[in-house]
Amino acid sequence: SIKAIESSNKEDDTTWLTYWVVYGVFSIAEFFSDTFLYWFPFYYAGKCLFLVWCMAPVSWNGSQVLYQNVIRPCFLKHHQAVDNVLGNLSTRA
Repeated sequence: SIKAIESSNKEDDTTWLTYWVVYGVFSIAEFFSDTFLYWFPFYYAGKCLFLVWCMAPVSWNGSQVLYQNVIRPCFLKHHQAVDNVLGNLSTRA
């Protein structure tokens, strides 16, 4: 999804690909922290509001904000190493 977002061929799918990238990162983080987070009051309400903010059809929606400020810089910093690891895995398979 990140490769599709960063490609030169920009189409209508960029908005939803951005959402799915943010949702995927959120799901991975939640998997490791859910044991502790569900004890907080209104955790599920906050989670629901967060996901609605990520899907909101406004210019300042959560997916765009988080992708541009957090995920994209991290990806651009490490994408060469990730591509090398995935390349090595595919040759071994």
